[in-house]
Amino acid sequence: MPVAQVYAALMVVSSLCSVCGNVVLLLVVLLNKELRTETWALTLSFCLSDLALGLSIIPFGVHNSLFRTQGYPSDGPLCQGSAFLYLLLQLASIHSLTWATIDKFTEICFALSYSTICTARRTRVVLVLVWLYGLINAALPLLGFGRYTYSSTRFLCAPSFQPDYKGFSLLFIVVGIIAPILIMCSTYAYIVYIVRKQVRRGTFVCNDQHCFYVPANNYFRSSLVMVATVVCLLVCWLPYITTCFYETFSGHDPPAAASAVATWLILLTSALNPWINSMTQTRYRAALRKSLNKIRWLFQHPLKNSCPQSTAIQLEIVSQDHQHHNISNPSLLSETNSKIGSPEAKSMSEVTMKGW
Repeated sequence: MPVAQVYAALMVVSSLCSVCGNVVLLLVVLLNKELRTETWALTLSFCLSDLALGLSIIPFGVHNSLFRTQGYPSDGPLCQGSAFLYLLLQLASIHSLTWATIDKFTEICFALSYSTICTARRTRVVLVLVWLYGLINAALPLLGFGRYTYSSTRFLCAPSFQPDYKGFSLLFIVVGIIAPILIMCSTYAYIVYIVRKQVRRGTFVCNDQHCFYVPANNYFRSSLVMVATVVCLLVCWLPYITTCFYETFSGHDPPAAASAVATWLILLTSALNPWINSMTQTRYRAALRKSLNKIRWLFQHPLKNSCPQSTAIQLEIVSQDHQHHNISNPSLLSETNSKIGSPEAKSMSEVTMKGW
């Protein structure tokens, strides 16, 4: 089946990119303390959610499209459990990303009061609410409000968007997906508006010694990154939203190719999120370079120090043998003591100290 094979190939690439990208982001944050701010837990939340999607749900879809095209019993524990995990991670990822965007917006637009608005305690409260919301929504089909079924066009167990479950479908699509996407797009649009306004009047940044002009190119680059982020959000989520609404209000399954592509695009966001939302920031790129230099130094440092360490060990062994030989021969010991003040003895002591 061509659709299934293309779907599997795209999902394999997405899974690899998701795992690599999110692992790199985690390592960068762990190796650089300056990135662990009061609100870094928001980045950690969507990073772990995307990593879990790349390790569990995406490989499950690849397996189903290649080896289990007939699907699973919708009422079976495997289908219900995988659908619950899929919905939970999807909601946790997009809502954590939304709050990380709000945090970025607050840092830019309310810089003077940012430290009092975004605190570690409020961040923890937000994360608890995000994951609680995801758990409740993912549990609703298990409690009878909505239903999890195996979708032969998505090759995954997912919520059913049939008209019989219109209430749950609208709750999930509108509150769970459309609302956070609108918030992120509006936030980025306002930031771009502020950037354009700043370019028109120019900016001088001052420190203790002097002031200097910030080139307009810096603002243009920032605005381009934000516009690209908005475009990626819309491209990845609009097909999925469209197919869900079509299935909910028409009662018919969307075309297999359209449904498969829409599902792949929303799972592709787990690979794009770490690069678009973190690595596009200057501080994260600088931290990545710093981390790569640290790793390179760790690999090179033992090779550089292996020769001095072996020399020191050899000197210690020779020294111990020499002392043992002197103690066993009193005549040699007395002869050495008599020559302790000689120039030869001084030069030997200097050589020994230099070797250590």
